[in-house]
Amino acid sequence: MDSSVPEISKPEHEQKAILSSPKSPTLSPIRELNQKDWKPGTGEWFIFACLAVVSLVVALDATIVVPVLPAIARALSGDATDTFWTGTSYLLTCAVFQPFVVSLSDIFGRRQLLFLSVLLFTVGTVVCCVSENFTQLLAGRCVQGIGGGGTLSLGLVIMTDIVPLRQRPTYNGIIQIAWAIGTITGPLVGGLFADHSTWRWVFYINFPFCAVGLLMIPFVVRLQAKRVSLKERLLYHVDWIGSTFFIAGTSSFLIGISWGGSQYAWDSFRTLVPIILGVFGIIITLVWERYAAKTPFIRLWLFKSQPASAAYACAILQGLLMFCELYYLPIYLESAKALSATLTGVGLIPITGALLPTSVTVGALITRFGRYRWAIWTGWAAVIASTALLIILSASTPTYGWVLLFIPIGLGHGLVLMSLNFGIQALARERDGAYAAAMYTFLRTFGMCLGVAIGGTVFQNRLAAHLRNGRLDEGIARDAEAFITVLKDMDRNTFPVERYREAYAAALRNVFEVLTGIAALGGGMSIFISHASMDRALDSEHVMAG
Repeated sequence: MDSSVPEISKPEHEQKAILSSPKSPTLSPIRELNQKDWKPGTGEWFIFACLAVVSLVVALDATIVVPVLPAIARALSGDATDTFWTGTSYLLTCAVFQPFVVSLSDIFGRRQLLFLSVLLFTVGTVVCCVSENFTQLLAGRCVQGIGGGGTLSLGLVIMTDIVPLRQRPTYNGIIQIAWAIGTITGPLVGGLFADHSTWRWVFYINFPFCAVGLLMIPFVVRLQAKRVSLKERLLYHVDWIGSTFFIAGTSSFLIGISWGGSQYAWDSFRTLVPIILGVFGIIITLVWERYAAKTPFIRLWLFKSQPASAAYACAILQGLLMFCELYYLPIYLESAKALSATLTGVGLIPITGALLPTSVTVGALITRFGRYRWAIWTGWAAVIASTALLIILSASTPTYGWVLLFIPIGLGHGLVLMSLNFGIQALARERDGAYAAAMYTFLRTFGMCLGVAIGGTVFQNRLAAHLRNGRLDEGIARDAEAFITVLKDMDRNTFPVERYREAYAAALRNVFEVLTGIAALGGGMSIFISHASMDRALDSEHVMAG
């Protein structure tokens, strides 16, 4: 059986010049058998449990605030812009710091950076809990995002250190389940707090998980690697210049994208200037990483092959689609269907119920057969179909109707989430597996940020048009989420209420129409993802102590 794993024959600082690599020798039958028969020991199981706990709380925090945004806006005297950035600030910092955090973990150690990430997340949570205005709250959300992004990416990276590629889909299902539970149940838990308690509980709930994580990490994540002196690591191994340009450039770009069409017009200088500066910052980063950096923190050779580039593009599009659907389906349930925040969270359970078992099953099948493209292609077909079906949602859709439409969403994303992650790792060299996994989670989070911008622009503009056509106040579109609470308090039998609900439903159909086109693009890109052998030996500098 041929392996597509290249030999690691050059020092890491010279790898930036390698744009293609020869194939490695075939694994011996004994070596291949050992990889297929690998089983985790007690130490690995403890690491799995630790990563599941911290992944759950980080994923929970990303979506739990959505149902309580109106309550936060009232309590802290904020407007639509403030509530928008409560979610966006977290996603933005979560995305842009991930590659740098992973690079630092290669230099200073996985355990140290994972502990620091969870600690930052905890500090950010404390700031959010005691916030008395939106300035303080947004500062806390930014710090949370840095810690949350580092936690999610390092979870995947540590799996590449301790589990052979062929076995990763099965055991990564544990972390994937925790992430999915946090992401999907966030709106339900947030809805309960919104209906029955104070908004601050959406942050209080993080502390038990953070405490468990901070206590477990020092004793459980026992990975070791050869280290040079601290001075040499700080001066010669950390890519300070490249990381600075990257963080500044991607932040500026995402801020401009987030502003465009919602806070400012797309042709406004307030939108164009940060986007242009961001593009220049990213270009400078790529040039620096390619030609000047001694130890580049972004491995550009990951994108050298067409199949890998297609897979990374699919990661962006899948993140965009999944987050947009999880963000706007609750809005549909609360506005068009007049459900409470709690029932809205319950309404997302069909997605969870399909996504979790699908992810686990797909992981087990990929491990058994060593092939992943069938799941990628089937998953994208399901994503395209399920997104297109959302276009038929209306204010009059019966409960059983939208429940049946939600189930295929979980099936499609469950297939793509698991298979795309490990397809990307299989297409990379084994020594680059950690960076491939980190790039996957960064680009997926980057796609989530784009989803907020694209979805927000389409929804706001189309809602204004539908309100205008219905001879209603189109200014409501600028504060659409806050108006949902007003709409719930209005007598359903009064004349304008149903027209408002129909306008919301029509605008959301327009969002799903755009998402269907994006899903079709992702499905088309997935065709170019090729097969690579998953039967390879572990090749990481970070190994289990003892």
